[in-house]
Amino acid sequence: MLEIEIDGKKLTVPQGSTVMDAAHSAGTYIPHFCYHKKLSIAANCRMCLVEVEKAPKPLPACATPVTDGMKVMTHSPMAKAAQQGVMEFLLINHPLDCPICDQGGECQLQDLAVGYGNGQSRYQEAKRVVEAKDMGPLVSAEEMARCIHCTRCVRFTEEIGGLQEIGMANRGEHSEILPFLGKTVNSEISGNVIDLCPVGALTSKPFRYSTRAWELSRRRSVSPHDGLGSNLVVQVKHNQVMRVLPLENESLNECWLADRDRFAYEGLNADSRLQKPMIKHGGQWHETDWQTALEYVVKGLKGVANDHGKDAIGFLASPHATTEELFLAQKLARAFGVDNIDYRLRRSDFSLDAAQSGAHWLGGAVADLSSANAILVVGSTQRQEQPLLATRLRQAVKKGTELSVLHAVAEDLLTPLFARLTVAPNALVNGLAQVLKAVAAIKGETAGADLALVQVGAEAERMAESLCRAESAALLLGNVAQHHPAFGQLWALAQEIGRISGARFGLTAEAANSVGAELMGVLPHRGAMGSKATAGANAAQMIAEPRKAYVLLHTEVEFDSYNPQAAVAAMKAAATVIALTAYKADGLLDYADVLLPVAPFSETAGSFINMEGRLQTFNGAVRPLGEARPAWKVLRVLGTMLGLPGFEYTSVEEVRAEWQGMGEIAALLDNAVAPMPAIDASIKAGLTRVGEVPMYQADPICRRAASLQQTVWAAAPHASAHSSVLAAAGVNAGSEAIVRQGEGAVRVRIDADDSLPPDALRLATAHSDTLALGGMFDPIQITQG
Repeated sequence: MLEIEIDGKKLTVPQGSTVMDAAHSAGTYIPHFCYHKKLSIAANCRMCLVEVEKAPKPLPACATPVTDGMKVMTHSPMAKAAQQGVMEFLLINHPLDCPICDQGGECQLQDLAVGYGNGQSRYQEAKRVVEAKDMGPLVSAEEMARCIHCTRCVRFTEEIGGLQEIGMANRGEHSEILPFLGKTVNSEISGNVIDLCPVGALTSKPFRYSTRAWELSRRRSVSPHDGLGSNLVVQVKHNQVMRVLPLENESLNECWLADRDRFAYEGLNADSRLQKPMIKHGGQWHETDWQTALEYVVKGLKGVANDHGKDAIGFLASPHATTEELFLAQKLARAFGVDNIDYRLRRSDFSLDAAQSGAHWLGGAVADLSSANAILVVGSTQRQEQPLLATRLRQAVKKGTELSVLHAVAEDLLTPLFARLTVAPNALVNGLAQVLKAVAAIKGETAGADLALVQVGAEAERMAESLCRAESAALLLGNVAQHHPAFGQLWALAQEIGRISGARFGLTAEAANSVGAELMGVLPHRGAMGSKATAGANAAQMIAEPRKAYVLLHTEVEFDSYNPQAAVAAMKAAATVIALTAYKADGLLDYADVLLPVAPFSETAGSFINMEGRLQTFNGAVRPLGEARPAWKVLRVLGTMLGLPGFEYTSVEEVRAEWQGMGEIAALLDNAVAPMPAIDASIKAGLTRVGEVPMYQADPICRRAASLQQTVWAAAPHASAHSSVLAAAGVNAGSEAIVRQGEGAVRVRIDADDSLPPDALRLATAHSDTLALGGMFDPIQITQG
């Protein structure tokens, strides 16, 4: 520890601290622009100049290391003169167009100019002019003359984003911030440069010129998209969500937001929002009142139950729904006598249901991944599934973490990998079995599986060595592994690797409330908070063996199912489909019979339980649109109208209190499965689809966010395969081909990608262009177009 005195205040700070760090710990503010606690030190704005005893000139606080006994003056005449001089230089070429600047009211330059600037400018010469830059549909760079060259955006894209998409060209007053080679900024976390920019140079393109910062009300909320649970500040004007910003939470999203979390709010205001209940009659949709719609639903459910039995009804819920909505959905279903309820529409393997001890989760805290010595990620297109978790892993690698990836595609994580094993979907089990066999050999233990025929490759050996020598190791199964037809075997192998190597293992939850759905008992084999339940049909069974009636909560099965072809067919075969939805989706209008308008996360109170088992509550930021109602209220009324006991709730807090009274979340999080299922590590021949869910097609809100749908990540999907696959099919790279699964076929462009295994064809699911196809990881055929 070192002693330092700042403005007469003595304190001690760790060795290696800068004067800026010391000032922050003492609560002393030093003006700055280029400094940011998460970025490297640039010291190029010079706004943080301070006087240091015995130093002949002012020094930048952000780049000056603390020495023992140092005395710093931040408000001395020398420091003030230096800061005022820097401010005058910064304003020389600044256009001073505050009245029309979109950053007005929250501009750091504006604020510091009041405290450190002069009343008028002495500069009389012509100011520079900088051309606008095209950085894509999310970030506006129309007014780059405002840029003060702090280079925060440049450092962010390189250090946090992993790829330097923005740079600074030229020198002096001719310097310009611009994207490389005329390209747009395509990072999945690009919107953070808007927050980092201290002036109005980089602003939000969707938010631009829509309102003023001081006109907005601010509400705390939680991201409804991936399982990280990023904390949000939702900004509202006239009962409409206008903007979403990050709420700092160091243990989850730090001070960042993924673009999905930041810009998806546009989907909340989409034209397709359902504002009144609707009933289909005579093949035509008609708007109606709530009473009529609810009576229609009750009559339909009772009619199917009387004519075909309760087993002819199925409940399918989205893991993006709130915990309270999910709890009431399963309570209503089971109280009515229906045991067919599931949230796992994209799951294809349910073999672990009987062996599962508790709710599957990450296996530890998200923040602990930053200090892990070794991490193995299995079956995860990480940047699309968990953008901010991928960012955290990149930072961990910089600190020495050995990151390895076992996957069906060679995704560029924008960070060095310790080991990579890319195998076809049919060989994913074999790949993880190789790692287990190597781990068992290194530790001298017997694996709980027959691996005699498994041949261990060099990359699997490196993965095993990394896990075994690490003091802290983690094995994470991503969305691809969870959706894989052999998920049960992958999970069992991960459990064995964890047991032998000491690594923690778990799932990176695909949705905001996947863990909450597990805990709330939105499962056919287990009730809320681990309570026993009569076994019913899972999601795959409800689709393979169509029910007479379906109740859908926040889900559009054509986008949210493992096999959209089969899911839509099942819906069309039903006598009645009841959808509690926020949107008039084309698919729902085709196969549903009644649409009940329910509120998205921004218009209701509730909670999400993230991948680490953290309960986060929130309140509605705006009132429900039109006649939409919170889904928990609709489920409460339906329960009462069906004559079911226990639905006399008056607030969402009462619903939450009921399930919280049934047990503790931490006690119910358990990744153990027993007995271990049989492992089939053989590699089956044949072309198999790799059907990942595109980042901006993952949930209904994202699918309707106009700006996100203009990004490269949301482009129309095209197929890609190894050049040998194209040659065998007689298809030229870059040409159109027909890909077929079952009775469905689509025409798409197909490209050669020799980083893919020879038995894989990569073609996204959950997109309107591929809805006619079948299972995400099922066999697929290619023919000439």
